[in-house]
Amino acid sequence: MANYRWPSKLSKLSPRAKQTNLYGVIIVTILCAASYSVGIWKNSRGGISRASLTSLPCTFPNITSPILPFTPRHTSPSETTTARVVQIPSCGVEFSEYTPCESVSRSLSFPRDRLIYRERHCPSKDEILRCRIPAPYGYSVPFRWPESREVAWFANVPHTELTVEKKNQNWVRYEKDRFLFPGGGTMFPRGADAYIGEIGRLINLKDGSVRTAIDTGCGVASFGAFLMSRNIVTMSFAPRDTHEAQVQFALERGVPAILGVLASIRLPFPARAFDIAHCSRCLIPWGQYNGTYLIEVDRVLRPGGYWILSGPPINWQRQWRGWERTKDDLNSEQSQIERVARSLCWKKLAQREDLAVWQKPTNHIHCKRNRIALRRPPFCHRTQPDHAWYTKLDQCLTPLPEVTGTEIKEVAGGKLARWPERLNAVPPRIKSGSLQGITVDDFVSNTETWQTRLSYYKIFDQQLAETGRYRNLLDMNAYLGGFASALVDDPVWVMNVVPVEASVNTLGVIYERGLIGTYQNWCEAMSTYPRTYDFIHADSVFSLYKHRCDMEDILLEMDRILRPKGSVIIRDDIDVLTKVKKVTDGMQWEGRIGDHEKGPLEREKILFLVKEYWTAPAPDQ
Repeated sequence: MANYRWPSKLSKLSPRAKQTNLYGVIIVTILCAASYSVGIWKNSRGGISRASLTSLPCTFPNITSPILPFTPRHTSPSETTTARVVQIPSCGVEFSEYTPCESVSRSLSFPRDRLIYRERHCPSKDEILRCRIPAPYGYSVPFRWPESREVAWFANVPHTELTVEKKNQNWVRYEKDRFLFPGGGTMFPRGADAYIGEIGRLINLKDGSVRTAIDTGCGVASFGAFLMSRNIVTMSFAPRDTHEAQVQFALERGVPAILGVLASIRLPFPARAFDIAHCSRCLIPWGQYNGTYLIEVDRVLRPGGYWILSGPPINWQRQWRGWERTKDDLNSEQSQIERVARSLCWKKLAQREDLAVWQKPTNHIHCKRNRIALRRPPFCHRTQPDHAWYTKLDQCLTPLPEVTGTEIKEVAGGKLARWPERLNAVPPRIKSGSLQGITVDDFVSNTETWQTRLSYYKIFDQQLAETGRYRNLLDMNAYLGGFASALVDDPVWVMNVVPVEASVNTLGVIYERGLIGTYQNWCEAMSTYPRTYDFIHADSVFSLYKHRCDMEDILLEMDRILRPKGSVIIRDDIDVLTKVKKVTDGMQWEGRIGDHEKGPLEREKILFLVKEYWTAPAPDQ
């Protein structure tokens, strides 16, 4: 380009030059206008019309909905026209009650000694089913609580074996299209409520000092079902055995339960978790194997907690004929139990008719002194009392935390507030600083945060907001139990899961709050039946397992344990949620992504999902 010198003053331009410049400006303006008009004409043929441009408002209204249009923000133009949802097929009807880690066929290859074959034995990665488990034909949404405590649909659990086997014990009755649960049990033919009343005459169940209970060999969980009216929440468990569907009945009734057995590994709970442990003719050989099973009960019992035993061998002097066992055999069994209980430093509080109650000491000051005389079991050394995921059972006594004084009544690990104050009181594990990186302020802030989040959830999940619509809830990554604590006034219970991969083991805190939960590795199936939960909450679960296992496998497990018409809320990074939604679109789940409760600028978003209703076809199809 030739050198050009801009005049320093316009006044120096000649009249002819001014006229030339004016013509140039006019020509450029005409060309620009023509180009713009052509552009509008072309776009109006397949794009934005002039009418749509002029109809746009000049100001934006207040936006109340957090729901984001998914496709324009998270797919490229080519994806919106060519991408197809990959449909995940359904499994055959024979898998409608499939429990991957408690498969009957797989269990037969493991030792029967000490019931090891009934423990968790999960499929290898190549054996995992990658299909959707169907509900049985005729499946209906369960009855609402508290009606569900007494009645369940036959089509949901089509098994009548227990109605015959336990007919005289009042476990369950079958009438027309439903099951009825009178509340009876092997050792409480007059009903669970009357049975619990008898226990209440031996220990105080009314003052809030007893909140969490564990029922070993629970049957259809009538014990746990009727404790709820006393504000006591019970973790019921039993193996998948010849008592077909007993845990499944419990879950249909709206009672917390999991599949489990005392065999060779620890129960999936932290130390000092339960105020009460209960066994009503649970057929566990408490006195055998050097007292290993009572040692495990001791680990999960809170200082000062109670162990309640009814049925053989208690009151054998009167009952031995009905139990079809000899006096010597029953007397020997009770002597073994009494001996093990003394070696654990338990105190026998009472034995009245078919009930016996022992109490664990509040600390181990005196127990350590008498080890010289008792010797067995020794105290465990270099053990992790809260580790309980495929952890082998110990034959040593789990030591309680040290106490500062010499008082026998001083509670090891810290005294708990009574329920309901216990829920929001600072848990002793946090107050003592034993959980690295979690302070009192963190606990208080977390509790307040989840109050806010739950209110936000209920705006957009109308089923969660509807009182009584949901009963069985699952929190897949519970942390401090804040989500469950926010729901305490709703007629629900929450299974609080702490993943074994979590950076801090917080399940002990959850139990100290008076809530319940379990450990879980989400690369494996949960120890429960299909269609266990009405609602699943997953906070950062997929980020936690990003490089550990396939996202699709986790989502299929969620689909297995979620009931038809159940809801899911997933919180995670937006990039993670876009991938999750692609999978759930192929699982017949309806979903939409919403903003974080703090607004659209947060990378963490919320995915609201609902599982569609579908079942196996009719038997004649």
